[in-house]
Amino acid sequence: MEITAGSLVTRFLRYVRIWTTSDRHVETTPSTAGQWELARLLEEELRGFKAGSVELTESCYVIARLPPSPGCEAKPALGFMAHLDTAQDVPGRDPKPVVVESYDGEKIVLRDDAESGPVVLDPAADPGLAAQRGKSIIHTGGTTLLGADDKAGIAEIMTAAEYLMAHPELRHGPVALIFSPDEETGKGLPLFPLEKLKDLRACYTLDGGALGEIESECFNAYMARVRFSGRVIHLGQARGELANACLMAAAFATMLPRSESPEASDGYYGYYCPTEISGGLERAELELYIRDFDLDRAQGRLAALEVFAKAVEAQFPGGKVQIETKAQYYNMKEAIGRCPEVLAKLEGAADRLGIKLFRKPIRGGTDGSRLTELGIPTPNIFTGGRNFHSVKEWVSVPDMEIACRLMVELVKLWAE
Repeated sequence: MEITAGSLVTRFLRYVRIWTTSDRHVETTPSTAGQWELARLLEEELRGFKAGSVELTESCYVIARLPPSPGCEAKPALGFMAHLDTAQDVPGRDPKPVVVESYDGEKIVLRDDAESGPVVLDPAADPGLAAQRGKSIIHTGGTTLLGADDKAGIAEIMTAAEYLMAHPELRHGPVALIFSPDEETGKGLPLFPLEKLKDLRACYTLDGGALGEIESECFNAYMARVRFSGRVIHLGQARGELANACLMAAAFATMLPRSESPEASDGYYGYYCPTEISGGLERAELELYIRDFDLDRAQGRLAALEVFAKAVEAQFPGGKVQIETKAQYYNMKEAIGRCPEVLAKLEGAADRLGIKLFRKPIRGGTDGSRLTELGIPTPNIFTGGRNFHSVKEWVSVPDMEIACRLMVELVKLWAE
């Protein structure tokens, strides 16, 4: 068995056709049944190529162990991780992936209808796409996401693992493969079976973007629920009496600085982002995300929410505002910095393959953020995917192949 574009594409297409969109409104893990379907398929495939021990936990984690090569039992154990679910930002059911064997470098019209207008992949606006001229790519049909986030990572881990099992002459230490549920909702890691993986010296998530992209720092992330309690009376008698919870929620949302929103920020700048608003005259609720690379600034934004709440109460006599906040994950930069060998090994493996790596902060988080908090340093590796959470999502097949080879080289290097 060799690592080939054909085997990668076949595996990837098999995975993306399973509907695994997670649901942030559901508290159980996993939040959707499709994640179980993909997890069971991965369990079956892993058993098929005899990947050592394989377990599907009651919370839908697939954990497999590749046995170390003879004489490498005491070598550091490492893991590779990807997530089962896809984001619910755009539809994910019944994707229509399109494989382009040799991209001609021209615009690709994904969809063009009278209601919403054309959806186009334009290389003039996307240098990453322009660089794929003459190469194979896979893109969406323009109505759903593709699912490269993170099924490209799953396909790469599975392909690399099968390759290692088929080549016992490649010396390596213990290797764990981990496939997790509900990464997109931030609800999967609280049930992570850490006791099964405490021996890992390091783990690497396969959940990044462009070729060479390595991420070892991310946002500090909080979620806030803001609840508005109004005072209701017949609208015909409302003067001086009504406190409209709908308007209270709207007034609060407009106080969030537009210059500190996702669409107005990049790089190391953080933001506020309302994600959902609902309610009526008596009660309303606003959900929002707080993000910043600096923890003090993130907490400063939380404090600002309290100021906004007081301002709304002043505008709507008789109305009340309550804020509930929850930490979702923290910046993993400092913890990974305390384990320099984790990135040094990655850079060494890339050097052997002639890959130029570059560091990029994650304007978001991964399961690796939480796993790093739990004591296992877990940077993120590229998968070749682009435009995640979008109907314009696409993935580079050669980049997927290189990600597989990088994993194999990394495993070999840790065993030396």
